[in-house]
Amino acid sequence: MKRIGATVVMTLALAVSGCTVVDLDASGNPIMPKDPHAKPSYSNQTPQQIAEASWQSRVLDTAQQHAMSWADMQTKSGTVKAGGSESVFVRASGRVEAVDTSNSRERILTLTLNGKPVNVSLGPVIRSNALRDAAGFRFEEFTNQVQYAQLTRALNRHAVQQLPAVDASWVGKPAQALLAVEMGHNSVNEVMAVSLKQGETP
Repeated sequence: MKRIGATVVMTLALAVSGCTVVDLDASGNPIMPKDPHAKPSYSNQTPQQIAEASWQSRVLDTAQQHAMSWADMQTKSGTVKAGGSESVFVRASGRVEAVDTSNSRERILTLTLNGKPVNVSLGPVIRSNALRDAAGFRFEEFTNQVQYAQLTRALNRHAVQQLPAVDASWVGKPAQALLAVEMGHNSVNEVMAVSLKQGETP
């Protein structure tokens, strides 16, 4: 019996010595290392938390790297399949023709771009997926369709909060804009402001 007990103890000792030591958190639970190949998971975050945490990396940095000119966007819209849509970031400069605040929930700024007026949504309510889709968020990253849809509203709200106060004093002045644009086939479906400032392009 003593020999069996000694064998068991030795086997356990060898098993333990072969294990990788895992750190514990404050509650005594093991802290598992992150899988470097794992996809981003937002299952434990609210849409607002996702919008705030990813604003710089997934919105502003993406826009900085991939924003196209208004003219290039119009050319690219010709490659969108009929009945389909695609969203992109666009950097544009133009003259402010009008600011419509008659509907306090859905304010509109009209910019002249390449000689034509373009209506830009300023919010606070923006009914568009353009920002979410231009930033590259994909349904597979989220728990379900509801969370994915809620992210649209959270991102749009966050964008609106970054905008300056826009009123009638902007009319007639030049402005620079970073826009999220939803394109159709040879058409522009929706345009929303991601950032705005007065003045000419430096």
